[in-house]
Amino acid sequence: MSTQHAAPHSAAPSEAAQTRRAVSNILKGSAGNLVEWYDLYVYTVFAAYFQAHFFNSKDELQAGLEAMAVFSTSFLMRPIGSWFFGRYADRNGRKAALTLSVTLMSAGSFAIAILPTKDVIGIWALVLLILIRVLQGFSVGGEYGTSATYMSEAATSKRRGFFSSFQYVTLVGGQMLALLVLVILQNYLGDGLLKEWGWRIPFAIGGVAALVVLWLRRSMEETVSAEQVQAAKAPATAGQAQPGTLRLLFTEHWKPLLICIGVTLGGTVAFYTYTNFILKFMNDTSGIAKTDTSVINFWALFIFMLLQPVYGIISDKVGRKPLLLWFGITGVLFTWPLLSTLAGTKDPFTAFLLMMGGLLIVGGYTSINALVKAELFPASIRALGVGLGYAIANSLFGGTVPLIGAALQKSDQVDIFFTYVSVAIGVSLLVYIFALKNKKTTHLDREQGHAWSGTAAGAVRKDDDEDFVNA
Repeated sequence: MSTQHAAPHSAAPSEAAQTRRAVSNILKGSAGNLVEWYDLYVYTVFAAYFQAHFFNSKDELQAGLEAMAVFSTSFLMRPIGSWFFGRYADRNGRKAALTLSVTLMSAGSFAIAILPTKDVIGIWALVLLILIRVLQGFSVGGEYGTSATYMSEAATSKRRGFFSSFQYVTLVGGQMLALLVLVILQNYLGDGLLKEWGWRIPFAIGGVAALVVLWLRRSMEETVSAEQVQAAKAPATAGQAQPGTLRLLFTEHWKPLLICIGVTLGGTVAFYTYTNFILKFMNDTSGIAKTDTSVINFWALFIFMLLQPVYGIISDKVGRKPLLLWFGITGVLFTWPLLSTLAGTKDPFTAFLLMMGGLLIVGGYTSINALVKAELFPASIRALGVGLGYAIANSLFGGTVPLIGAALQKSDQVDIFFTYVSVAIGVSLLVYIFALKNKKTTHLDREQGHAWSGTAAGAVRKDDDEDFVNA
């Protein structure tokens, strides 16, 4: 049970005081999320400038494919990181887990900033780069589930959609910040210096920013109750699973785990397509200048970032499920036309409109998906359930998007990629339709107050806890 909200009959703080507390905690939590995802995305944003220092291929498309393969290796550690940090957060608190994850990410960014190239240490440059990316994948694997859990628990009950949407405000903001650094360095250093040594600057920036966040997170309030921490540390009782353990997840909450994976699958493929791979896609396919594609991506992501709280507010009014249906239905119908048209355009403004169209669709998923997943699980297993469910789908499908897209680009079969994205969204659409119910009582409602006025605490069947969410 969270300590964030008082029981109904106790002297609860005023709504204004609760809101101020929620804003303070979410700003501190989301700042770390911003830096973690900046550090993760800066690799793909600057890959074209540093790939020659680590990969031997003289063919730019082949070197880009190898760079995306290394990017994908970080996703192999996502499930392990989610298991480790999810267990840690459910047993020791969200604050401790979030502090540890940003520390590891900071170390990885500093390491890449000073990493010798293949001209200095040969093949070891690539080996070390892969190891660092694996470490960062481990770190960000824990960041997602724990921060999604923390923001959902720290939010006020009536504004959970709005407050939890800031996870993707900062997640998208991390990529936008990486693009902003790219645009600035492109204009002040130029391609020559960027390829020579300037690519190290953004990694150093990420490392320094993570240290600042580490200081901020020291003053975050904990949302895990002392009772849960004590139960996790107490000797296991025969026949009972302790909080934050795989035994508890797989024996009592395996249905929500499967739903979590299904909710994530199509969303993560679409998200990485329209926010990550699309920069390389435009550079290699549309023929638009790199400086123009960077600006297009920056402004499209900036608008997309600002739209997250808007979608969140809408979900607080109409429920979570309608937004997921918007994403699923429009994603299936329009992904192929949008991407195929983008592949043939040479006009920067048209490319911006097409990218923005895709992001308007994806916003139905990104703005509320963290909350939808958090509502599936009780506090005792929430960080592990959310993190592991996300990581499994993200590692298998989201993280492989740049690699699959680059491989199909190279073989001149990019149409297959469009179909792949559409089918992935369609699979999740089936989950949204058949596995989720709208405005039903959830674990968060029982722990911290109901999101929907007029909803009684006992107005849901017992099996709704496992089978359905307030989505």
